[in-house]
Amino acid sequence: MLSLSTFVVVTSEMLPVGVLTPMAEGLHISAGTAGFSLSITGLVTAVTAPAVPRVVGALDRRVVLAVAMVVLAAGNALTTMAGGFGLLVVSRIVIGVGMGAVWGLASAVAPRLVAPRNATLAISLAIGGVAAASVIGVPLGTFVGNTFGWRAAFGSLSGAAVILAAGLLMALPGLPRPAAPAGDDHAGREPLLRNAPVVAGLALIVFLVTAHFAAYTYVRPVLEERTGSSPGAIALLLLLYGVFGLIGNFASGALAARRARVTMLGLTVGIGVSIALLALFGTIAGVAGVSIALWGLTYGGLSVAGQIWMTQSAPHRAEHVTGLYVGVFTAAIALGAFLGGIVVEAASITPLLWSAAALAVVALAVGLFAPGPRPAPLPGRTGDDSASGSAPEPVEAAAATGTGGSQA
Repeated sequence: MLSLSTFVVVTSEMLPVGVLTPMAEGLHISAGTAGFSLSITGLVTAVTAPAVPRVVGALDRRVVLAVAMVVLAAGNALTTMAGGFGLLVVSRIVIGVGMGAVWGLASAVAPRLVAPRNATLAISLAIGGVAAASVIGVPLGTFVGNTFGWRAAFGSLSGAAVILAAGLLMALPGLPRPAAPAGDDHAGREPLLRNAPVVAGLALIVFLVTAHFAAYTYVRPVLEERTGSSPGAIALLLLLYGVFGLIGNFASGALAARRARVTMLGLTVGIGVSIALLALFGTIAGVAGVSIALWGLTYGGLSVAGQIWMTQSAPHRAEHVTGLYVGVFTAAIALGAFLGGIVVEAASITPLLWSAAALAVVALAVGLFAPGPRPAPLPGRTGDDSASGSAPEPVEAAAATGTGGSQA
């Protein structure tokens, strides 16, 4: 259920990418202005996600997730009624509130539903909804938008969110606020922004996600202008992107549990190379397809690898560090969409792609020289397991409060 929730959440956020051109035409605004709607959602999510663990207090996380899905449904319903940019802004604000709560809690709650040894897999499954949104959600939404109109695509998401709200209440166990770890008061009080690996990971995410979304928000115009792709071909390319993204999600989860820094560096190189290939050879259909596949593979693993970096850096503050991570991640989404819109309006597609590739290089430098997380040792072991190749339990402390189920 958690993976389905993140699937609907991220599809709601990213669907404008697949229907950007008809959506802009229907609202009588430019493509760049329509792309700014992603910035609005990202900014609201950036504020909501870090605040959720504090605001909800001792409330049952299951109930909070269900309510957040209803809020998401309302936001999508408002999008279907938008006649101009004003109501679109309101709808994207509402979507941002629901998204911040769901995404911020889902990956923190997931390890509590399984045994500690399965914590990394649980996170991969929960965040797998992010990659699945690219595999199924955005391409399907693009198909629905092309066939029945872009408003129908958002209406479908609204209905799905209501159904999932009921499903979460029925399928999940009670999830009270996790207890503070015994005998570790200092870890619970330490400000997260004084934790060097946390700050390093957030900085890397800011540059890399900004780079990605500056380019990816306008991937439809890129493919239309540079390769002359038809709407149907674009939907297939987005499906290719998503399939490889799903592969990248689970592969990166397994790799990041052992080598978070190395995994993140590999993903950063892949994203930068794929964008540069589009800038250099995007007019060649075959090269564009390879670039899209590589882009999906590497960006698909970013959410889970970044989440594992965070939980390894602050294992006893899973909810709070996850909220901070999601907030920064979605703020970078907003920044990327905003900067991409500025470049598209002021220059053209090719300068946009090169600017995004340059930001990816900056992210790589941060990952190379800033401190990374230290994987938590396996129970019964001492020392640095990362040196021996053993698989760590990066979120063991958060998972220790779980129920031992398998509902992630």
